[in-house]
Amino acid sequence: MPIRFTASQTVEIAVPEQPVPIQHYLRQPQRLINALVDSSRIEQLNEQMFRLRMRPLTFMTLSIQPMADLKVWAEPNGTVHLRSVACEILGFDYVNQRFALNLIGHLSPWQVNGETTLKGKADLEVEVDLPPPFIFTPKPILEATGNGLLKSVLLTIKQRLLYQLLEDYQRWVSDNYESCPQPAVLPSNNPIS
Repeated sequence: MPIRFTASQTVEIAVPEQPVPIQHYLRQPQRLINALVDSSRIEQLNEQMFRLRMRPLTFMTLSIQPMADLKVWAEPNGTVHLRSVACEILGFDYVNQRFALNLIGHLSPWQVNGETTLKGKADLEVEVDLPPPFIFTPKPILEATGNGLLKSVLLTIKQRLLYQLLEDYQRWVSDNYESCPQPAVLPSNNPIS
């Protein structure tokens, strides 16, 4: 029985002022991925491609573990885009052959009155042909359960983004800013009175 589940999530993060603008940080997609997901579940395939092994998910009586290939790239202004390009369900061939995942997201820096805010949105859609035992479950129950599961996945990612991104950004600034030579302060010609 084919069925489609969807979820969306938005995020808005106030960025504390740092000596290096966050746009420079956002141009490094691997840092953003590491802020979003535990590094033990990520494999970097190339500069813009990452393989994410998700934690097992339980949908009613069905337990699945998705693995998704994500393309992550940044524009010169610091806007980061994320798009799923492939997906596999590990250990469950029936579902794997009848499963499609589509994830699209972006995160952009906005400047208003000298304050920087990150604004983003992620849309997640899954189409799956469920195994035969589910044909007896009413479609509204399946949809509510599936949509709720996707919403919880996006909410988990949002929570990590809210707490990990700014922490990693501040660490990146201090690592890079402290390693850069500071400009010399020249003595003034005015005598101190």
